[in-house]
Amino acid sequence: MAIQKETISTLNDLIETLKDGQEGFRQAAEAVADPKLKSLFNEYSLQRARFAGELQSQAVALGESKPEDSGSSAGAMHRAWINLKSAIAKHEDHAILAECERGEDSAVKEYQEAMEEENLAAPVREIILRQYAEVQSAHDRIKLFRDTMAT
Repeated sequence: MAIQKETISTLNDLIETLKDGQEGFRQAAEAVADPKLKSLFNEYSLQRARFAGELQSQAVALGESKPEDSGSSAGAMHRAWINLKSAIAKHEDHAILAECERGEDSAVKEYQEAMEEENLAAPVREIILRQYAEVQSAHDRIKLFRDTMAT
């Protein structure tokens, strides 16, 4: 029972992170002028919504009646996406990319911490590992865009 609660807690933490990212990418997509970036951010927003849904389903399967369904109101992830708002106000694509990368740094860290949980059931671990690989890929792609824009 304690292991199950621990797993549900881990899932809920990741769901919050994903919801923060979903909203951050949505806002970034609305703010950038570059059509490629707009498309990329919309893609990642939808991806985060899909990932959160997968984790919510896992939490329900483990007995959680009300899995997390919103972003965090505190913590590094939230602060990173709040900084995005000031970059958006300036409509500077490079600054928006930099803040998205900072948000992704937090997401990668959250996933790494989740993977350190020893008692995750194999199906849950597999989902987290797959999502982590895609979150890391998104981070790297955003960083590449940011670095390319800087030059």
